[in-house]
Amino acid sequence: MVFDRDNARFAVGVFGSIVALVLFLSPLPTFIHTWKKKSMEKFSPFPYIATFLNCGLWLLYGLPWIQPQGGILIMTINGIGLGIEIVYLTIFVLYSERKQRIKVFFIVLSEIMFIGLIAILVITLVHSHKKRSTIVGNICMVGNILMYASPLAVMKLVIKTKSVEYMPFFLSFFSFLCSVSWTTYALIRLDVYILTPNVIGTVLGLVQLLLYATMRQIAERKAQGKLDPIGVTKNTSNETSV
Repeated sequence: MVFDRDNARFAVGVFGSIVALVLFLSPLPTFIHTWKKKSMEKFSPFPYIATFLNCGLWLLYGLPWIQPQGGILIMTINGIGLGIEIVYLTIFVLYSERKQRIKVFFIVLSEIMFIGLIAILVITLVHSHKKRSTIVGNICMVGNILMYASPLAVMKLVIKTKSVEYMPFFLSFFSFLCSVSWTTYALIRLDVYILTPNVIGTVLGLVQLLLYATMRQIAERKAQGKLDPIGVTKNTSNETSV
């Protein structure tokens, strides 16, 4: 049986797109909670700002004027991701404090202008698809690395608090699975611009999962230490036997 590289790459790309969609939708419960409470509380907007920029850049990379072959999957999932992040950021702007609202608005506006400027300059001044994909691909790599690096602050918080409350398992799991999928996609027909950030994402995702397992185990041991063999809470008060 002859290995069809294009079909295999397309199949892996479809799987990676489905996993990426689940990853994009994973913060949905948080925003439903926000919508009901009409307040963003202390949630940070920066993971969504980073993802918005990342999706916008990869959408540009997948355009036929930049990537004439095999860009349809990249365009599709990042176009959907961009739409989802716009919804998230709109909710954030509506229900955050005025100072934070203005800050987020101008950062997002500057990102839109940045992506638009790159698109105009590359398409009008660079006349080779190879050079266009090289320029945009390098910029995409940086944006993707920043997106995958955004959970580092959460990992620091998990280590400090010894609690996995702030790092949901499924978010970490699908982030890892998404990175692995797109790493495989990039290896079937070598694309260093997709490969490099996703290898880094795979490593960071694995570290998150190992950290989650470690901290969960520590928490379970602490909980077991407060229970007697039949599961009844131990009496820690200084009572005198009669």
